Amino acid sequence: MPADWGRCVLTIGVFDGVHRGHAQLISRAVKKAAARGVPAVLMTFDPHPMEVVRPGSHPAQLTTLTRRAELAEELGVDVFCVMPFTQAFMKLTPVRYVHDLLVERLHVSEVVIGDNFTFGKKAAGTVDTMRELGKRWGFEVDGVKLLGEHAVTFSSTYIRACVDAGDMAAAAEALGRPHRVEGVVVHGDGRGRQLGFPTANVAPPMHAAIPADGVYAGWFTVLGPGPTIGTVTPGERAMAAISVGTNPTFSGRARTVEAYVLDGEADLYGQHVAVDFVDHVRGQRKFDSIDELIETMGRDVENARKVLAAEGK
Repeated sequence: MPADWGRCVLTIGVFDGVHRGHAQLISRAVKKAAARGVPAVLMTFDPHPMEVVRPGSHPAQLTTLTRRAELAEELGVDVFCVMPFTQAFMKLTPVRYVHDLLVERLHVSEVVIGDNFTFGKKAAGTVDTMRELGKRWGFEVDGVKLLGEHAVTFSSTYIRACVDAGDMAAAAEALGRPHRVEGVVVHGDGRGRQLGFPTANVAPPMHAAIPADGVYAGWFTVLGPGPTIGTVTPGERAMAAISVGTNPTFSGRARTVEAYVLDGEADLYGQHVAVDFVDHVRGQRKFDSIDELIETMGRDVENARKVLAAEGK
């Protein structure tokens, strides 16, 4: 970003999930930027700071960077800034962090951050530190208490726990929308088609937060513009029954995400798609016979249809 870039209101964080707590923070920054007549800037980091601080500890990712940018734009952010989180960046003192980045590069008028925000070497900087430095260099600081309900603070850690447990309703309540897993449709073993339920085998990116093994009701969307593929139109969501797990009836080992589009048929190989998990239908189990499996899959589809029909109203 050029050194003479204009003044701005900045909000900082990983923002994984862009959940309701994040949305409150971002919306506050957007309103303050509008009142000042300056751009609203969101700064996030890549890779996740934990991967640099403690390699191998990358938490499950709730949203891709692209999805985060889309959600931030929907909330009114003017500039989505991705800061490479490196060893050198990690070692910046709080003073250098603020002076070199926020003052010299971004020329901030105001910084809007969560009241638990920390920054700089060994996370030594706090909201109070930021306020002290703001007085030194002429910008304001707004520390915002994190949003929550029912004695639960909405956080990415909490949402990851919900997803890991398969509690998609609780995850959606905190996110403000269903949890999404994106990926490219790849070739599987073709067993779904043989059973009468052809599925799209979705290969998610590394570190994606995948729900607990089981069957879910959800929405399936081919991302991006493009011509209709079979009966599936890119950008339009379709009802789907989604299976997560290892297919124990067939002694499977690889964990997969497979989506059966309820009222569509298309060759989706190679397509970039999104699966939005709405609710849990049942847990994963091993069946004694193929007939029993097919019968249960039929019930799964109807149960998913009922859930989605109610959710879509």
